[in-house]
Amino acid sequence: MDLTFAPADAAAIPLHVIEQDALDPWLDAQPERVARWIRATGFAAGLGEVALVPDDAGGIAMALAGYGTAAARARGRFHLAGCAAKLPEGSYRIEGLDPERAPEEALGWLLSHYAFDRYHEQKPATARLVAPEGVDATRIEAIAAGEALTRDLINTPAADMGPADLEGACATLATRHGASIDVIRGEALLEQNFPMIHTVGRAGAEAPRLIDMRWGESGPTLTLVGKGVCFDTGGLNLKPAASMALMKKDMGGAATVLGLAQMIMALDLPLRLRVLVPAVENAVAGNAFRPGDILTARNGLTVEINNTDAEGRLVLADSLAYGGEESPDLMVSMATLTGAARVAVGPDLSPYFTDDAGLVQALDRAASEVADPVWRLPFHEPYEAMIEPGIADLDNAPKGGFAGAITAALFLRRFAGDGRYAHFDIYGWNPTPAPARPKGGVGMGARALLQALPGVLDL
Repeated sequence: MDLTFAPADAAAIPLHVIEQDALDPWLDAQPERVARWIRATGFAAGLGEVALVPDDAGGIAMALAGYGTAAARARGRFHLAGCAAKLPEGSYRIEGLDPERAPEEALGWLLSHYAFDRYHEQKPATARLVAPEGVDATRIEAIAAGEALTRDLINTPAADMGPADLEGACATLATRHGASIDVIRGEALLEQNFPMIHTVGRAGAEAPRLIDMRWGESGPTLTLVGKGVCFDTGGLNLKPAASMALMKKDMGGAATVLGLAQMIMALDLPLRLRVLVPAVENAVAGNAFRPGDILTARNGLTVEINNTDAEGRLVLADSLAYGGEESPDLMVSMATLTGAARVAVGPDLSPYFTDDAGLVQALDRAASEVADPVWRLPFHEPYEAMIEPGIADLDNAPKGGFAGAITAALFLRRFAGDGRYAHFDIYGWNPTPAPARPKGGVGMGARALLQALPGVLDL
């Protein structure tokens, strides 16, 4: 799996990107032999169409990639990645593409080479791309590598991606970039006041743990907190089989913040990064926590457990309280937290919550720039009463089912301290194959956040 650009080479095959309404003028400007050949192939420049023009020696003189219409392009992204998958092996040089779209299409092309082949041989695209002029090739390659890390972690089943394996992935990433890592495991979580992480994970086959990675010596401080529930049975509130089938992806928040951390460190951004990952398995055993239990969190708030399947917010709560103790300039949590978020916006959008107007503006602009769509949902204050059960400070699973994503976000905000904070309630899974986005694990929101960071943190 090669997620890098081809060397700039005069022998690279020209790939002409042609919009549907520009095809006839383009053909009129070509030699008659070329125009006749293209018309004979039936190429109409529809989105994702490909045509090859032979040279006199039987090789490829040029290739054409259909770019369709603006209306067709608006219904997707990474359109040239779909063409890359149809092209024969070789190096290609894009011509005729709007420079503003070049970074998105270049990233999509690299991601068309991604394949999760740990257990079975896959066949991703083999056509390589010379970095388009004006594109920051180093940045695009770093983003592709970070996205690939996220996908690999999510796609790996829990038998090979339990808490210890997730810790190992963090350690490998730390070693690669010269970061430090500290891990608190098992009973030490109780001794060091992480009671909810311990409670959620104590029934698992592997000890629960809190992974703490740090990188960078100067600059503003950024703390990323990722939900690392390596498998979620639902606990004693056991999920039905259909709901449990994809729960290997319940560590998608951790996978996404680690992919983002890979991008940040590879690009050597001038900031101090901290990554906190509570890594647990929500399992069923004699020592599993129970509905009706009342837990006391790291920050002293008590939480009534009304559903053991709402465990992600519990492990995040201790982690957020810990991260907030250092008052970072920005703290962001990412988690595959609620089905309500998926019902609200589907699998393609990353819903997020924040009270910071500057962050909202920067994120929304960045998301559009890098084709990583996000959508702000509200910290709606009147719903605070819904998470206050009376017998304890907080309820981990309010009854009634209304506004589930919002009440979960409000719950987390109680632990995040008084600094700048955003929470992403992501899905982490692409259910339908699309260009550059095969079915399976996928990063959500990380590229938008990376793009927004310079303005948000004054880098």
